[in-house]
Amino acid sequence: MGITLGPNQYGKAESRIVRIYRDSPRHRLRDLSVSTALRGRFADAHITGDQRDVLPTDSQKNTVFAFAKAKGVASIEEFGIVLADHFIDRCPGADGARIEIEEYPWERIEVDGVGHDHAFVRSGHGVRTTVVNIDGAGAARRAHVISGVRDLILLKSTGSEFRGFFVDEYTTLAPTTDRIMATSLVARWRYDHLAVDWDRAHEAIRSTLLNRFATEYSLALQQTLYDMGRAVLQQHPEVAEIRFSAPNRHHFPVDLRPFGFENPGEVFFAADRPYGLIEASVLREDASDAGNAWLGTPGFC
Repeated sequence: MGITLGPNQYGKAESRIVRIYRDSPRHRLRDLSVSTALRGRFADAHITGDQRDVLPTDSQKNTVFAFAKAKGVASIEEFGIVLADHFIDRCPGADGARIEIEEYPWERIEVDGVGHDHAFVRSGHGVRTTVVNIDGAGAARRAHVISGVRDLILLKSTGSEFRGFFVDEYTTLAPTTDRIMATSLVARWRYDHLAVDWDRAHEAIRSTLLNRFATEYSLALQQTLYDMGRAVLQQHPEVAEIRFSAPNRHHFPVDLRPFGFENPGEVFFAADRPYGLIEASVLREDASDAGNAWLGTPGFC
């Protein structure tokens, strides 16, 4: 029976870094979690314990902090690309690099209606994400960027229905033409190229998602996700595909009749589990080859 080493990678996960810019009295900050991983010619490290081609994970972590100072964080996508290229060039055994970054949003504290120069409050508008996957260098270099958002908690108090579904002997769910629809959305989109104004594109795509969720009458969460994805592809030609993972945060009307009250859609029990989980992808028919873009990104169909 033959035994062989399968796919492998290694790196430093979740290096937490806060980069504060003090080049003027009005400070700016970027709050990140950076995970790095290298793949390539590391069989000897696993099979014989020979580490000569292994760049230690501690060195990867130190590089992240040093580059935050030396290179700055113009955008998390650009920062990830710079790190990935550096690791492939520096580490003798690396053929590919994967950089995953989350950015946590902060807003200026308003004092008398004006944002304070150096006081901030964490906002609840979701966590910005990116995954950079680069294989090779020079003419053989292939780079992919997937950006997105997670923990984007959305709710519509009306404008949503769910009816006409298949019914079997175990179905107890009643159809409805008016319901609360809520989710904690994860959305990730793959850019078709790297000639992107990353911060501007992210804000515009996020705005498109929110706009369609708010304004499109929903026949089901599935239909809403497809409409949101279609709108992103129609309005943002730099995006090749978008994927969603959307837990259905159920809200059930409470029966208040035992207490002498009617409940015309005003008081609900918010159930956190079990929950429906809807996943979908929307892509262009002529989308470019994804290559290793989604490598190591779980949680999608």
